[in-house]
Amino acid sequence: MRHLPFVAATLAAILLSACSIPSLPASRSVTASATIAPAPGRAPDATMAPTMPAVPTATPLPLPTVAPVATLAPELTNALAQEQQVLIELYRRVNPSVVSIEVVADHPIVDGNAPLSVPIGQGSGFLFDDQGHIVTNNHVVEDGKQYHVRFSDGSMFTARLVGGDPGSDLAVLKVDELPAETAPLPLADSRTVEVGQTAIAIGNPFGLRNTLTVGVVSGVGRSLSGPASERGGRFRIPNVIQTDAAINPGNSGGPLLNIYGEVIGVNTAIRSDSGVFEGVGYAIPANAVARVIPAIIRDGRYDHPWMGIGMRDVDPLLAQRFDLPVQQGVLITEVVPGSPADLAGLRSSGRIADAAAQGRRLEGDIIVAINGQAVRDADELVSYLELEASVGDTVQMTVQRGDREEQITMTLEARPQE
Repeated sequence: MRHLPFVAATLAAILLSACSIPSLPASRSVTASATIAPAPGRAPDATMAPTMPAVPTATPLPLPTVAPVATLAPELTNALAQEQQVLIELYRRVNPSVVSIEVVADHPIVDGNAPLSVPIGQGSGFLFDDQGHIVTNNHVVEDGKQYHVRFSDGSMFTARLVGGDPGSDLAVLKVDELPAETAPLPLADSRTVEVGQTAIAIGNPFGLRNTLTVGVVSGVGRSLSGPASERGGRFRIPNVIQTDAAINPGNSGGPLLNIYGEVIGVNTAIRSDSGVFEGVGYAIPANAVARVIPAIIRDGRYDHPWMGIGMRDVDPLLAQRFDLPVQQGVLITEVVPGSPADLAGLRSSGRIADAAAQGRRLEGDIIVAINGQAVRDADELVSYLELEASVGDTVQMTVQRGDREEQITMTLEARPQE
């Protein structure tokens, strides 16, 4: 056991050799340096963050190749393509005859300054004949002093007012020259217009010139409130066409067309709570245009045939309440003194409210036919007078007077001017 210290010392040397750090060159001994104080007012240098190696970016793989959506087969679109081509061709032919109208009036004198001409409205119209007569609405032009007409090619002309008719809301302007190859639009027979047929409007909504909209005829035989009567109440504009083709302010006076490019009506009004189109528009029928416009061109006005009565529709409820002898017809509630109805001997029931308050029957005549054509309500009576009768015509009225049916002859006169 004498040799144990030697073995232990040798083993310790081997272990230290195995655990030593790599040798460095010999150097003189160095004492530790003193820490340098930072200069006054200078912050110590910030410790640099260790630099991280950049992460390699993966290259995105391309998306799978996808073919475009297939177009519809021609056999599926032929009908729509034909309809589309009809509208394109119709617009190309008709549009040059549609005009925009700017209405100008004199601004009142303010502080001694000279009066100014200011625009007060705008609308639409279309060429009626080759003499420069343009159809529009009476309400478009009635307050104007000057009128500027612009055609689709951009040419502008000053127009003069030939005349207007509040009873049909139609008017005529005239220009003394026309753009080359501009032709008048043909009128359709509006009696052949049917609900469901295509209706095309061209005009200038909100001043957007020569705008086309498409819809259908939604109704026929509507009536609009017309000018006021001097004895109270209002006359009616009958036979109005209803459409859902978009009509907005500025469309007034423009044509409503069928697919052949014929005018079936003159766009005149909308029914709306907002002031813009809500799906119900109205047009004066072409047959009214055919009657009224030539008279305005010739005479500056149109005389509507007039009977001189106030009236109320008879329906089953009214008939039951007052024990009337018929279920439908036109009850005469007033006869204007000296009118054709007065001269013919028609009798009035008086005010219905008075009869109800007094608990008495309504004794007035009830018109049930005119010239052999049945009359079921006031719209049908006014429609007949406006489209089939003229001032000076003699008509035969079938009236129910109490329990008797009588024939009464009447000569129509001109409606008093509003």
